[in-house]
Amino acid sequence: MTHRKPLRRLALGLALLTAGLSAGVQAANEQYFPLQSYRVGPYAAGGTGFFGGFIDYLQYVNAKGGVNGVKLTWSECETEYVVEKGVECYERLKGGLNGAPAAATNPLSVGIAYATLDRSTADKLPLITINHGRTDSTDGSVFPYVFPLQLNPYSEVSAIINYIGQREGGADKLKGKKIAVLYHGSPYGKETNGVLESLAKNAGFELTLLEVPHPGNEQQSQWLNIRRLKPDWVILRGWGVMNPVALKSAQKVGYPADHIIGNIWSNSEEDVVPAGAAAKGFISITTHPSGTDFPVLQGIKQNVVDAGKGNLADPKRFGTVYYNLGVVNGILNVEALRLAQEKYGNKPLTGEQVRWGFEHLNLDDARLQALGAKGLVQPLKLSCADHEGGGAVRFQQWDGQRWNLISDWVQADRALLRPIIEASAAQYAKEKGITPRNCSQEQ
Repeated sequence: MTHRKPLRRLALGLALLTAGLSAGVQAANEQYFPLQSYRVGPYAAGGTGFFGGFIDYLQYVNAKGGVNGVKLTWSECETEYVVEKGVECYERLKGGLNGAPAAATNPLSVGIAYATLDRSTADKLPLITINHGRTDSTDGSVFPYVFPLQLNPYSEVSAIINYIGQREGGADKLKGKKIAVLYHGSPYGKETNGVLESLAKNAGFELTLLEVPHPGNEQQSQWLNIRRLKPDWVILRGWGVMNPVALKSAQKVGYPADHIIGNIWSNSEEDVVPAGAAAKGFISITTHPSGTDFPVLQGIKQNVVDAGKGNLADPKRFGTVYYNLGVVNGILNVEALRLAQEKYGNKPLTGEQVRWGFEHLNLDDARLQALGAKGLVQPLKLSCADHEGGGAVRFQQWDGQRWNLISDWVQADRALLRPIIEASAAQYAKEKGITPRNCSQEQ
């Protein structure tokens, strides 16, 4: 009788220890994605769509058993697309969650990406800037932890110029043409000004650069300039509320929507629907189509959305451009993790290990077919030297109700752009005292 209490205490202690070990094992078998998201402010449409698609894909992977048994976890920190808040969120989230290590950071903001680039590199945490970011970070010999996946800004404008050349009857027909670029007054908007000037000099077209101050509600003077200049084409490098305002302003001055080409952040339903009839005929580029017919989207619908777990507040946005980009981004992040597990083991990995996975991504048609994403994601092959891996876009046109693809893949002139990228990366390396990696020796 006198030994019962000590035995009970011992049994209770063992039970608590076992529970603690189980909890530790559970936490240790999770991979964490810190999300510097934005769901309020003038760019909320992009943030809610993108992060909604990203989170729903992570939930879909978990519903299928995770990544080789490793469950995915995440948390959000609201940045409002403000750089200072983005940096605070990065510092708050970078250390992981409940023992689960962080895989990569995906801020979807050029300003936040620039502000956290050095931090992310020092912390050995991949910085993913899908379809945006520093173009020279394409050169992985200088930027080992930064990945402008699919499409860097220089490739974007190069592909648009190539398409305009096609529409005019050949690249030689660009000579003497007038092209105006209406760009967002931010680091993102200004990123391509220099290379556009180089492309204009190379092809012989007349370039006019017009800045629109953030957030883009006031554009009257810019469109009066466009009416006076009478350019053959207008390239819209907008973001958020700037885009529908631009289309409405174009209609007011009589500029045809079918000669305005939107860039990768001027290509969503949220950019055209608010503009109403003014948007009909508007053309934009895309790295991925909208729509829900892809097997991976149907899988998300069945396992996540129909189960009441979807992240979108408005289910009607399922399958829209921003949402599908979030799904694409989720696929690329998870595939990098899966590939890294092949090298380092089926377990939660450090950011440094996941970086290896990103740098060795090779998504061919067979793999995309297996993922249910063929036609949604363009084939990508990354390397130490090339952290973009794609560089191609298709063109779509708004008919007043939906986007319709109107071109095959149009490739950027990567041979022309590569020396510019390498020169910029080399200058950055010199300024920062970085010794570039020898990519020929990387495996």
